[in-house]
Amino acid sequence: MRFVPFALLVIASHAAAREPLPTGVWQTFDDDTHAPKALVEITEHADVLSGRIVKLFQAPGEKPNPLCMPCAGARHAQPVLGMTILWNFRRDGAAWDGGEVLDPESGDVYRATLHLRDGGKTLDVHGYVGIPLLGRSQIWTRVAD
Repeated sequence: MRFVPFALLVIASHAAAREPLPTGVWQTFDDDTHAPKALVEITEHADVLSGRIVKLFQAPGEKPNPLCMPCAGARHAQPVLGMTILWNFRRDGAAWDGGEVLDPESGDVYRATLHLRDGGKTLDVHGYVGIPLLGRSQIWTRVAD
């Protein structure tokens, strides 16, 4: 009978190990045109997720290599390419919570949660001010693990 609890523990640990993580490269989309906007690489360090822009897709009429002019503090006037735009996300059940997301176009920082969808193929990035009910979501598509 001692074998049963151990077997359940092993099965549970294997199931958790196969659960997809939001680490990898994600494609973002413009809210208005739905055109590809950027690639964001999400990494995990000490159980905390962060993400940085690794590629920008230039829309017609946009200047190449934009700077984050509306950003405050150390990010002000820094290149958007390479900028960390997600930080401090920790697992909370099936979501990653407690983090913040930066909108480089406005310079605004929002509290946020991350939820994997479609078996890890899409990521719901929900930013908000105050309470999550008043926020909005973007759906990002996985490009690479």
